[in-house]
Amino acid sequence: MGILWTLLFMAFIGALIGGLTNHLAIKMLFRPHEAKYIGKWRLPFTPGLIPKRRDELAVQLGKTVTNYLLTPETFRKKLLTPDMEKKAEDFLQQKLEQHILLSDKTLNDWLNTAGAMNVAEKAERKVLEVLDAQLNAVRVKMTTGSVEEVLPQKWRVEAAGRIPAITTYILGRSETYFESDEGKAMFHKMIDDFLASKGTLGSMVNMFFGESESLVVKVQREALKFVAAQGTYDLVNTIILNEWEKLQKRPVEELLSGFDWDGLFNSVRSYAEKELVLEARLNKTIQDYWPAGAEWTAVNLTPALTSFAFEQAEKQMEISLHKLKLDDMVREQVDAFPVAILEDLVLGISRREFKMITVLGAFLGGLIGIVQGLIVLATNLS
Repeated sequence: MGILWTLLFMAFIGALIGGLTNHLAIKMLFRPHEAKYIGKWRLPFTPGLIPKRRDELAVQLGKTVTNYLLTPETFRKKLLTPDMEKKAEDFLQQKLEQHILLSDKTLNDWLNTAGAMNVAEKAERKVLEVLDAQLNAVRVKMTTGSVEEVLPQKWRVEAAGRIPAITTYILGRSETYFESDEGKAMFHKMIDDFLASKGTLGSMVNMFFGESESLVVKVQREALKFVAAQGTYDLVNTIILNEWEKLQKRPVEELLSGFDWDGLFNSVRSYAEKELVLEARLNKTIQDYWPAGAEWTAVNLTPALTSFAFEQAEKQMEISLHKLKLDDMVREQVDAFPVAILEDLVLGISRREFKMITVLGAFLGGLIGIVQGLIVLATNLS
């Protein structure tokens, strides 16, 4: 019976020592949080292991996070997937339609949001100012210098090239007129008036030629011959060409001296004001001007933007993570943790395992105590 109590006592002492030792070792990982001093002498094993090595722990934890946890490849697999790209595209299109393309906000509302107030009034005033300036510039340009200085050379060359056609047209119309009844009546009246104005001489001529009707026919025939003659064409063409040359030398202001510039400009200005109506145009939504905007952007714009963004994100992922310096961020955060919070964090995850370590220490201590008791008994018996 004494042997049994001895073994149980040794087992109890060993378990107690093993359990307390493991429990103390676990506590010494975190406790004490600060160094303890007796005078100027710092007590050994203070502060605890983790508080003492917190800087090294923070550096190693930062390297672990960047090298094994938050790597570029991890972000690519988790974020830059086709499914994520499709979700981003749908989200972007939804927001684009909701806030812009199908929004009830008018162009005026958008401009006001951007801080541009009274845009229609200011724009109309500016347009009319520019229009007035341009009209006055045209007026000055048109009334300064001669015709050949105002008209472009190309226009003057083309006008001179059309003179033969004008000559042909005039002579052709003259021939048609002379052959018509109206032309014949004109000749008849001219001859009668001429002969009547000559008194006796006119009567004698009329008697010599007989009835004026026959004289009209003869004059009409000669007039037609005159019109069809090459010399007549050359004469008329030369006259028109000479007049054109003279016209080019004349000042434009002289030719347009009676022109109502103010009336023309007022008409142009009134037409511009009537057609501008910017206020009414700006009081419409984007959808009013672009009804198919949502469909077009969904097919052409949003997929391209999303694809481009994901391509750039993938290319810049490693550089961006390097610039973020995640290891420094983790290190700074761990350094900023109070040791008590760090202890709660670790124990909150591993509390059960630490308890099992304490129990295991007690169990092993108990076994060691039993073994020691057996050794002692064996020694005594011998």
